[in-house]
Amino acid sequence: MTRHKKTLESSKVLGCVLAGGQSRRMGGGDKSLMDLGGKTMLDMILARLKPQLHDIVLNANGNPDRFARFQLPVAADPVGDFAGPLAGVLAGMTYAHNERPDISHVISVAGDTPFFPTSLVSRFCAAVPGDRPVIALASSADKLHPVFGLWPVSLKADLEDWLQSGKTGKVLAFVDCYDSVEVAFDADPDSGLDPFFNANKPDDLSTVRDALSLHSR
Repeated sequence: MTRHKKTLESSKVLGCVLAGGQSRRMGGGDKSLMDLGGKTMLDMILARLKPQLHDIVLNANGNPDRFARFQLPVAADPVGDFAGPLAGVLAGMTYAHNERPDISHVISVAGDTPFFPTSLVSRFCAAVPGDRPVIALASSADKLHPVFGLWPVSLKADLEDWLQSGKTGKVLAFVDCYDSVEVAFDADPDSGLDPFFNANKPDDLSTVRDALSLHSR
């Protein structure tokens, strides 16, 4: 008798946009709020994420009022001082644990990657079992993009202990302690860019604007 895998439903998933970095290579400030010709990076990210997920939280530090117009909850890093993407993942897990006990998983999305796949959530959900904790990480062109991950909320206490004990903040070091799968994605069909192209430097904003002009043609 064949045993069918219990799949993860998107209704059990919380999206967490990681916008809590210090943007040093961009010269400081909020990369996600930089103007790209009438819209911000965060506008672009939410336009892709909202059709995929009903529940979304922003991970950001400092005054949350600067994100007020997006009408989304804002969760600060619960540990450390700008402790990297794992702290943002923990912020999403903590929000889900405290506010949404019906949520079983968090999908992390980088706040500077505006062309991520429109199939991100469905592909992640299809890649993991719904009845045991498995982490999923995105990849493209044979390169992992660990900031884009699917994280079981059941690992919250483990991640909190990991960060508070001063272990490395590198995502893969934590992931290596658990079962995980890699989910590969193709290039963005409209711009031809790697779907996980991230705008780290001022010159990268020109690439985003050029891609936007292609999308609008």
